[in-house]
Amino acid sequence: MANKSNKWKELVQNIKRNIYILYLANRHPGTPWYAKAFSILIVAYALSPIDIIPDFIPILGYVDEAILLPIGILGAFSMIPKSILEECKAIASQNSTKLRKNWAAAIVILLVWISLAASILFTLIT
Repeated sequence: MANKSNKWKELVQNIKRNIYILYLANRHPGTPWYAKAFSILIVAYALSPIDIIPDFIPILGYVDEAILLPIGILGAFSMIPKSILEECKAIASQNSTKLRKNWAAAIVILLVWISLAASILFTLIT
């Protein structure tokens, strides 16, 4: 049981570190605009207190943290030039700055979901 707990903690720490790497890459002047745009969404979602699936729902509540965030992180990493990514990884390994939950990020995520829902409804109506 302790081994599973350690694996979960390691997964969470790895996600937090990768989110910080994306944050650093987003601030790097050499990162392409499309990678920055996608990274902003991933970082905002990770720092947002609003989840796609609320955490209080048993098992399913952690699907976004365990599956969706890592997929988003990998997608963002693939858009960032390797040299910039390596530079940001080096900075992240030297600096243990923690990013906090952010209500501004929650508003961004909420607006994205509202826009998506509105566009789907508009498509269905017309």
